[in-house]
Amino acid sequence: MKEKFDKISLEASKMVTREYSTSFSLAIRMFNKRFRDPVYSIYGFVRLADEIVDTFHDFEKDGLLESLKEETYRAIDTGISINPLINSFQSVVNRYGIERDLIESFIASMEMDLYKKDYKPDEYKKYIVGSAEVVGLMCLRVITEGDNEKYQQLKLYARHLGSALQKINFLRDINTDYSMGRVYFPGIDIDSFTQESKQLIEKDIELDMQKGYSGMRQLPRSAQMGIYLAYKYFSVLLDKIKKTPPEKLFKERIRISNARKYWILLLAVVGVRQQ
Repeated sequence: MKEKFDKISLEASKMVTREYSTSFSLAIRMFNKRFRDPVYSIYGFVRLADEIVDTFHDFEKDGLLESLKEETYRAIDTGISINPLINSFQSVVNRYGIERDLIESFIASMEMDLYKKDYKPDEYKKYIVGSAEVVGLMCLRVITEGDNEKYQQLKLYARHLGSALQKINFLRDINTDYSMGRVYFPGIDIDSFTQESKQLIEKDIELDMQKGYSGMRQLPRSAQMGIYLAYKYFSVLLDKIKKTPPEKLFKERIRISNARKYWILLLAVVGVRQQ
């Protein structure tokens, strides 16, 4: 009986999500119950890949990522993996028909983190597509529940929102990334990161946020609250970043306290109910 192992696999995905991200954990809990478990499974998988390239410094990252890739594709084809996070993910992929090219794009971006340090404009765009936009599309496949017409209608909006959240993460984590030798924004380093260049990035993010928001309002009510909460959290984070001098971003990571996250949750609940 595989049901017990599938249940354990899902619990592992939930544990990873809650351990690594308070904000996304809160957002997922705002989804209709039928969407929560699949989104936990997606997040647990992408977090595993991200941890390989970001924190497993004492190990052969390229070998670990290659093993993850091989095991993921094998699990999707066979319907099982002895790795709980991969097993939980493959179940969602097969149930909701998540396209293989989305997974390939995601893995390709994780591979870029192994060797890319400075990104040219086309590489920057490719990385964002694979590391963020396709993850949003995976979740959209879950939310649209097999309605391909609705999926295609909302696809572009989901990509814009995923892109915006990733770019905000880049600004928030610019100090950590720089310490690892990574600079995602093309042509930016600690000496050329002026207030003007920072504002150009922020305007680009705001455009993505606006487009993502217009699509979010077209989502079914059963999913709208969770997406809106993530949107509100990152909006507050972006506002805080905009008030932070560029040189300070290279010295400390901008954070939102847990108390404020719960306040944002309350505002999100009110905001959705007023729509």
